[in-house]
Amino acid sequence: MRRAISSGSTFERDIGYARAVVDGDWVFVSGTTGFDYTRMTIADDVAAQTEQCLANIGAVLAEAGCSFADVVRVHYILPDAADFPACWPALRRCFAASPPAATMIAAGLADPRMRIEIEVTARRPQTTEENSR
Repeated sequence: MRRAISSGSTFERDIGYARAVVDGDWVFVSGTTGFDYTRMTIADDVAAQTEQCLANIGAVLAEAGCSFADVVRVHYILPDAADFPACWPALRRCFAASPPAATMIAAGLADPRMRIEIEVTARRPQTTEENSR
């Protein structure tokens, strides 16, 4: 069973994509930036943007029935690779307990205000009933 999850971002509507797609046990979260989608504002600081990215992703993961502990793959995309260390404390807080495979890519983003974009893939935990099959 496949279903889409929206964050309410105007980007999703304008571009034509879902914040996440749940397909069976898999959850694919689109590249998520540091925008506060309720106000469509974004901080200047890369660390603050990282915190907002993670809040946005955490909300979608929860709606999909999983958490950061279920993330198996993460891509970090930053226009300036030198900004990446400033992101590490927030990333460590979310991922260190159950580390996913990860890649950091330096590339341009769609809006010059964006200093980081994060994309994750998660696998929803199986219930006890599913494990006994």
